[in-house]
Amino acid sequence: MKTRIALLTIGLLFLSNGAFGQDVNTFFANANTFFKTYVSNGKVDYKSINNDATSLNELLLLAKEIKVSKNDAEVYQAFWINAYNISVIRGIIDNYPIKSPLDKAGFFDKTKHDLGGKNITLNDIEHKLLRGQFNDARFHFVLVCGALGCPPLISQVYLPNTLDAQLEKQTKIAINGSFIRVNAKKKRVQGSEILKWYKEDFVKDGSEIDFLNKYRKEKIPENFKLSYFPYNWNINKQ
Repeated sequence: MKTRIALLTIGLLFLSNGAFGQDVNTFFANANTFFKTYVSNGKVDYKSINNDATSLNELLLLAKEIKVSKNDAEVYQAFWINAYNISVIRGIIDNYPIKSPLDKAGFFDKTKHDLGGKNITLNDIEHKLLRGQFNDARFHFVLVCGALGCPPLISQVYLPNTLDAQLEKQTKIAINGSFIRVNAKKKRVQGSEILKWYKEDFVKDGSEIDFLNKYRKEKIPENFKLSYFPYNWNINKQ
C-alpha cells in the first residue's frame, strides 16, 4: 500500500511539473509568434492589434495561470520580462488611441494586471519582482514602457536558455545607440533619463560611465561630464 501511495505521489508530481512546463513553454511560443507578428524595428503595430486583439487576449489568459519561482531564475525572469512587455501593449490597447502611456493616469502604478497568479501593476513587476529580487541593471534595456524613449522592443520572445545573451545584446545595442550621446569636443556625454531615475542600479561597481564603458565599443573618458536628455514619452507605434 505504501509503495502504491509513493508511486501515485511521484506520478502526480510528474504530471504537475509536466503541466507547468507545457504551460510556460506554450506561453513562450505564443509570445514569440505575437512579437514576430506585431513588432518590427522596435515599433508596435497597435492599430492591427486594436482591430483584432484575439491573440493578445489569449496570450494574457495563458499568462494569468502560470506560476514561476525565482528559484528557477531564468524561467522566472524570462516570464516576467515578457509579461511586462505584453501588459504594456495591453494597457495601450485598452486606452487606444493614445499618444503616450502617461496620458492614462496610473498606467504604471495603479492599473492592475492578472499575471502569474498575481494581480499586480507594471511597477510591481519591474521594481518588486525583477529589480527587487536580482542585481542586474540590464533589466532596464529589455523592459519596454511603450514609449520611444525606451530601449527598443524586440520582435521575439525572451527565453530562459538564451536570456543572458539577450540581456547582453540589448544592453549593448542601447548603450552603443540612441541611449547615449557623446560630444567629444565638449567632453560631454548625455544619457537617457533612465540613468538618472535608476542611478543606484548603475553605480554598484563604479560610476555611471564605468557601467557604460562595460558595453561601449568606443570608451567614454572618465573626465567627461554626464548629463541627461529629456525622455520621449510618445508611444512606440509603427
